[in-house]
Amino acid sequence: MRKFIVFLFLAIPVQLAIGQSESRPVLNVYTYDAFTSSWSIGPKIKAAFEAQCDCEVNFVATDSSTGILSRVQLEGEGSRADVVLGLDNNLVVEAKETGLLGPHNVSLAALDLPFAWDDETFLPFDYGYFAFIYDREKLPNPPTSFRELVAADDSLKILIQDPRSSTPGVGLMLWVKQIFGDDAFDIWRKLSAKIVTVTKGWSEAYSLFLDGEADMVLSYTTSPAYHMIEENKQQYRAAAFDEGHGVQIEVAAQLANAPNPELAQQFMDFIITEGFQSHIPTGHWMYPVITLEGGLPPAYGTLVKPAASLLMDPRRVADKRGEWADEFSQALGRQATSTTEDRAAIGSTTKLVVLLIVLFAIGGLIGWMKWARR
Repeated sequence: MRKFIVFLFLAIPVQLAIGQSESRPVLNVYTYDAFTSSWSIGPKIKAAFEAQCDCEVNFVATDSSTGILSRVQLEGEGSRADVVLGLDNNLVVEAKETGLLGPHNVSLAALDLPFAWDDETFLPFDYGYFAFIYDREKLPNPPTSFRELVAADDSLKILIQDPRSSTPGVGLMLWVKQIFGDDAFDIWRKLSAKIVTVTKGWSEAYSLFLDGEADMVLSYTTSPAYHMIEENKQQYRAAAFDEGHGVQIEVAAQLANAPNPELAQQFMDFIITEGFQSHIPTGHWMYPVITLEGGLPPAYGTLVKPAASLLMDPRRVADKRGEWADEFSQALGRQATSTTEDRAAIGSTTKLVVLLIVLFAIGGLIGWMKWARR
């Protein structure tokens, strides 16, 4: 019953949006909340595509890339989604095996990537490299390799994300696995004393870092560009690791049973045009997948250039991700499980507060009605 109620609640935004536009067709794009936020590129992408499609773009946001996939799986062949936007290279095998996605039918000739891409289902729209960000005014001599980070004194504090709920967390897990292989469990144990906390997602960890809660935070090599361009701050840097850096490739796909297949195809074509890609470097703070007419902002020329791009075979990721996430959890013990328990406790407290507010409001209304009848 609870799952049914949650499904109905999640379906409300789609149904409302469909009902709001009788004259123009609606393109439903399932994505994650960071993409649709007012400070991100979602609103700009929406405006740019609507200007040429004579349609309405309805972004339906979940809390993560894995949330996008979970929702499509829950809805099945009856999903109202036309396009999913925000899965990544570590989810493509699992997503393809649902049987719910169709070919993107887009020419890949315009792609300009530092790695090969020929997938017929998933279309890349940006990419980036995982890295640990630090403030060079506070940490003048950061680790220059992952091994050096592991061997550093435990007074060096870091913030990371959970691979069970966060794509950067998955990226870190795979990064460790690619470098250390079967020794990954011991590496997590050694890192545990340095980890301040394991957060559910990227934004929580990065906010804690900016508040001074740790020396380094898991993010992307492109993160310093935001501070340079938007805040004119030069102190934030990504630590360049000798072993290379893990890669994240974000992708889009259209549903095989898309309610508006022609619009879905038009949007897929739009993804690798200047109208979409020009917003990536200074809106999504990742690398675009085509060569931009005006080039990249000058700040991008100062960013770390990885010694190697570490990509793991997606099939192996799909087969081993659960096992490796369990390894991560077991190695960190209470530190890894406490985040889930803390979130549950916070969720229960929030529900109690909301209930008390509702009861207080009802009591006030009853009191007012009694007074009004006098």
